[in-house]
Amino acid sequence: MIKKSTLTFLRQLKKNNNKPWFDVHRADYEAARADFLNFVDEIIGRHSRLDPSIKNISGRDCIFRINRDVRFSKDKSPYKTNFGASINCRGRKAWDYAGYYFHLEPGASFAGGGIYMPPPQVLRQVRQEIDYNFTAFQKLLSNKKFKSFFGGLDRSAEFSLTRVPKGYEPGNPAAEYLKLKSYLAMTPVSDAELTSGRGVQKAVAAFAALYPVVTFINEAVSQP
Repeated sequence: MIKKSTLTFLRQLKKNNNKPWFDVHRADYEAARADFLNFVDEIIGRHSRLDPSIKNISGRDCIFRINRDVRFSKDKSPYKTNFGASINCRGRKAWDYAGYYFHLEPGASFAGGGIYMPPPQVLRQVRQEIDYNFTAFQKLLSNKKFKSFFGGLDRSAEFSLTRVPKGYEPGNPAAEYLKLKSYLAMTPVSDAELTSGRGVQKAVAAFAALYPVVTFINEAVSQP
């Protein structure tokens, strides 16, 4: 369960995103971070019963820093106004493997996962596997549990090419999925679910629905 004070801290940080305010409220930040860490550890403990690849990691391996990288951004706000955790075999550092993600932000929290902007070689492997085994891939995406949580993969312009990549015909049955640059699915989690204790339950259930897709992607990535 996420404490209401954690959501309150993030709301206040959004209104006061500057170092002097943060320094004064550092104890509040530490308490909120610890609360989120416990939340992520509970999710890992439950979901690792289904996905053993995450059984040896902890929340500390998965949680991102609160500080923003502002070097190349016009927005110089020093802090993120959310907590995020990337949960997979190597925690937040495993950019070349699919996994799970939890985003904590008042009014905009979500659970999901997949593989985000993988390196070119990894992306080629995923696309190739989808092309070779499109029927199996379609079956995973049409699964009732997957559809009930996610509807489908995120096919927004941010994560998709306008044309099929080189080497594939426009008429390929899997064309819309071969265009993707990331393979992601997300489902919202309300503040009420988080603070009532249902947030962990929903995240674990969502991750279970996503597990077959994560497995499909990682099997593709693991091939020599």
